[in-house]
Amino acid sequence: MSETVKIFDIVVVGGGPGGYTAAFRAADLGLSVCLVEERERLGGVCLNEGCIPSKTLLHGTSLIESVSQCSSYGVTFGEPKIDISVLLAKKESVITQLTDGLDRLGKARKIQRLTGSGIFKDTSTLIVADGDGNKIEVQFNSAIIATGSSPFVLPGLPDDPRIWDSSDALNIKSVPEKLLIIGGGVIGMEMAQVYSALGSEITIVEMLDHIIPPADKDLVQPLFLKLKKKYQIFTKTRVTEIVANVGTLVANFESTKIKDSKTFDAVLVAVGRRPNSKGFGLEEIGLEMNKQGFITVDDNLQTSIPNFYAVGDVVGEPMLAHKATHEGKVAAENIAGNNVGFHPETIPCVAYTNPEIAWMGLTEKEARKTNIDYSKGKFLWGASGRALSVNAANGVTKVLFDKKTGKILGAGICGSHAGELIHEAVLALEQGATAEEISNTIHAHPTLSETFAFATEIVTGTITDALPPKKR
Repeated sequence: MSETVKIFDIVVVGGGPGGYTAAFRAADLGLSVCLVEERERLGGVCLNEGCIPSKTLLHGTSLIESVSQCSSYGVTFGEPKIDISVLLAKKESVITQLTDGLDRLGKARKIQRLTGSGIFKDTSTLIVADGDGNKIEVQFNSAIIATGSSPFVLPGLPDDPRIWDSSDALNIKSVPEKLLIIGGGVIGMEMAQVYSALGSEITIVEMLDHIIPPADKDLVQPLFLKLKKKYQIFTKTRVTEIVANVGTLVANFESTKIKDSKTFDAVLVAVGRRPNSKGFGLEEIGLEMNKQGFITVDDNLQTSIPNFYAVGDVVGEPMLAHKATHEGKVAAENIAGNNVGFHPETIPCVAYTNPEIAWMGLTEKEARKTNIDYSKGKFLWGASGRALSVNAANGVTKVLFDKKTGKILGAGICGSHAGELIHEAVLALEQGATAEEISNTIHAHPTLSETFAFATEIVTGTITDALPPKKR
């Protein structure tokens, strides 16, 4: 069966953070919008299989550690127990509340919603196939591609239900006694925390020299020193083979630290994601992509085809929901005739581990690599009254400034609520703030946020909550 839908100003393919934001903003700008998404629910991977469910599970399981720390404050409870069915129900209720909210927002904007997969017939026609085999022809003036990304699959691994990707891990169908996590990045470390709390013995393998590789090694160190007491963590290590036996999975390694094979009950592959740019007819209509499959766009998020725009994971790193939402707005604005560019000074990154790690702008290793002359302030949370009061002394705040201009270059925080604290640094970078301007900004005491001011005062030489820096 085929039905022709009236022409729309915009068709948006993909209902994740980038897609639904683009659709909503375009509708607010007075354009007619058709939003196409394969899932029944909007929100994409982020809301359904990534950011939101993972943070719900992380919070639930982190309560166990919180309870274990209560005795030092004179508060005691019995041994905590986790009902996984209740935990999963909580996760689902959060997802449902948010996705239902998105549906209401879309309907209020009179956006045409189509559930199904779309393939471009040409540069003005999209064929949408629903689950019942019906095909709907959508005609449009402009298109926004927001098809997201999928977990990268390591070649050569056996097809076995005990080998998981991140979506599998979030479903918690079982709690393995021994869990191998391939990849020590953000996803791997967050899932390690969840399954460790549930009772799994965790082994993490990372091919680079430290966990959470994009961040500076010294920033990650407080987390690493804590976790190495609980997990087996092997850096500079590769998995060369996994053999699926009836009872266990046997992993072989290329490493100076692991001499023999090891057995596991499940393996989580968390080695990154790849763009979803295949299977939509994009190549057939001549849309330009790079070798990795990312869609090529300019600062306006416009592709090589003038009436096609692309946003989110499908246009490249960093693959973050908050980047996608801002790109979605930029694309919609440009289609509406407003000349808006996407050129943020920085995009913050957060690992929701315990302690959290957040960073933005230039890292110290990047500054060294590019020979940028910088000043550094580094404040350890063991000297923070607020951190000590709330049992969060395991942390550090670091900030870099350009020696020539005095302006902030980058910052990183490892500690409780680092993901919330990093945004002062983001705003400072966007506004071109100097060390003096930040250090002269009064921060409430006692707070964790004042560690950012303290780190800055180390650079200006005005610190009184720590020893002053040595004069050169």
